[in-house]
Amino acid sequence: MTGISIASLHIYPVKGCRGIGLDRAEVRVTGLASAGMRDREWMAVDPLGSFVTQREYPRMALIEVSLGAGRLRLAAPRMEAIELPAQNPTAAQDVTVWRSKVRGYDAGDEAAQWLSTYLNAKLRLVRFDPSKPRRCNPDYVGATGAHTLFADGYPVLVIGQGSLDDLNTRLVAKGEPALPMNRFRPNVVVSGLEPYEEDHLHTLESDGVRLQMVKPCARCQVTTTDQQTARVGFEPLPTLSTYRRDDRLAAVLFGMNAIVTAGDGSMLAAGAPASIEHRF
Repeated sequence: MTGISIASLHIYPVKGCRGIGLDRAEVRVTGLASAGMRDREWMAVDPLGSFVTQREYPRMALIEVSLGAGRLRLAAPRMEAIELPAQNPTAAQDVTVWRSKVRGYDAGDEAAQWLSTYLNAKLRLVRFDPSKPRRCNPDYVGATGAHTLFADGYPVLVIGQGSLDDLNTRLVAKGEPALPMNRFRPNVVVSGLEPYEEDHLHTLESDGVRLQMVKPCARCQVTTTDQQTARVGFEPLPTLSTYRRDDRLAAVLFGMNAIVTAGDGSMLAAGAPASIEHRF
């Protein structure tokens, strides 16, 4: 098949906060990276050490994240921006992502106060401790040894542009507005695929990087949050549920979770041609 390419690349250094579009991204086993920061390397936690995202605090969508010189910068409406150094000045502590028990370095009181003030909740910011790798579910990744950071479960989320185009056709036919891709927070958007063709891919390759599709992505209420305004609506879940409901997984599916099986340390570029292998 011809005409398949990497349409866009995105990372989310702080889980739940606004993403960053990239022209080029470094590929690591744990997902995409840029300027020394990795995808979902940082995370907000409650006093019990449990992760929080836009599910609990939709206004996290308005927290802008930028990277540079080994520092993480956070900015939000009516808040003075804050910069955090790359160093980990404190000992790692236990934190929880879904059922995973991992460890994270606390980013300090200034970061905690900033987050807590903006979201009106008692929260702290932690950075992933790589000394304790978080293994992906072997039921889906087998013996590959795939691991991730604070992502929900897998290093990379792949979505075909054709899938969003098809969804938007259905939404517009109902009198609903079309939705941007950022509602679904992908890492890799692929052009040239048929709608939902990513469901049937085994691998996607570009510039020496090989991504292996391992599990459909179950979608939650975060997709109903406008990433520009933080307003929570209803779509797209009602529409998706009419034709993308999987009873076995008890979820609405959109996009494919993937692992990196070749090209660790390589660069992936937006606009680069890609090749695919189907799973049939």
